[in-house]
Amino acid sequence: MLVVSRFRVPTAESGDFRAGIDAAHGALAARPGYLAGTVGRNVDDPELWVLTTTWEHVGAYRRALSSYDVKLHAVPTLSRALDEPSAYEVVEPGTDLNVDIPRA
Repeated sequence: MLVVSRFRVPTAESGDFRAGIDAAHGALAARPGYLAGTVGRNVDDPELWVLTTTWEHVGAYRRALSSYDVKLHAVPTLSRALDEPSAYEVVEPGTDLNVDIPRA
């Protein structure tokens, strides 16, 4: 499972945001089921940032979000994410995909 969270951050706030996003990534990385992740900044629009994380499954990601450490160290920064869907299933050759209807 892949999570892509994008952020629009004014240049003047980039230093504080970087510290926050690094702390958020660290808190998420410490949770069971976390596989990998990266923080990135757009090369053409430096106000656009991204946090991508990969998880064993959606349940691991959702449990991570409800943990105390993530609520304390990550949610304040993650709440700044653009309001768009962020959880994706990884598409691999020969695998069945979820039904293509949005989840409530």
